[in-house]
Amino acid sequence: MPSGGEGEDAGRKRVQHIMRAISISAAPYDGYEFPRVLDSMAGCGVRHVEPAFIVGYTEPFGEDTFLPANARRYRAWLDASGLRCYAFSSHIDLGRDDAIPVFKGRMDFAAALGAKVIATNAALRSNRDRFLSNIGPLAEHAASLGLTIGLENPGNGEANLFNDAAGGLALIEQLGLPAVRLNYDPGNTMSHRPGRIDAAQDAIAAMPGCAHFHLKDVRRDAEGWSFTVPGQGEIDCRAITGALKDRPDLPFAIELPLRMRRRNDAQPVRAAEPVPLPEIEAAMRACLAYLRRWFPDV
Repeated sequence: MPSGGEGEDAGRKRVQHIMRAISISAAPYDGYEFPRVLDSMAGCGVRHVEPAFIVGYTEPFGEDTFLPANARRYRAWLDASGLRCYAFSSHIDLGRDDAIPVFKGRMDFAAALGAKVIATNAALRSNRDRFLSNIGPLAEHAASLGLTIGLENPGNGEANLFNDAAGGLALIEQLGLPAVRLNYDPGNTMSHRPGRIDAAQDAIAAMPGCAHFHLKDVRRDAEGWSFTVPGQGEIDCRAITGALKDRPDLPFAIELPLRMRRRNDAQPVRAAEPVPLPEIEAAMRACLAYLRRWFPDV
């Protein structure tokens, strides 16, 4: 109960603020085995991990990765580490012909790890009709698992059904499916629509439609875009984080794919070797320090 003098709304917001999941994506650990990732993250002080299985972002994988036996292994590793999984990233084009069986398998895997949100892209505009055919059965399956599908704006420059906040909000309104919301990523906006959209303001505009959010900062150089700790890049993370603080019911994750960058054509490129662990852990601690400045209770 709120303490004396504290209004009911203020008390509810305080409780939500303390309890919401703030995650760190496993993306910077691309190339390391999951148990080692968890040990490192726990040692840095991370509480929630967002596993990432994204073509172009992470080590190659097949759909057999998401079989039940492997889900049990991952869940055992999570339980042993003390970390929890609220969000899970595993992007595909939901307008693919095989999207229903493929994404159902990934949703089953995510739910087995305890996830409540699974992030994916929507679909290329050319796949619109198939997306509209697929999304109903996928949303039904998500709801049966207690999952929400978080449609994420892409960063590759290719015309998608969700390119910006206005398009994403219109899409979920059109669909009218409670299990389908947004997972907005301002870092993707920078390479997807360079110089055409204010990524921070677009991110804030998208928040009412979000089930989850990616806090991601970027820098641009002559070769394209690289990713950095929030507040150290070109995005107005102060404005975004302030808006997140005002929305205590919106969970989010910091995503920092250190091994990957985007070329000037917005396509992802991964370094030949994993980033050294000390470098990753220094970035993890910097991310957590950033969070604690804004969310000292979390």
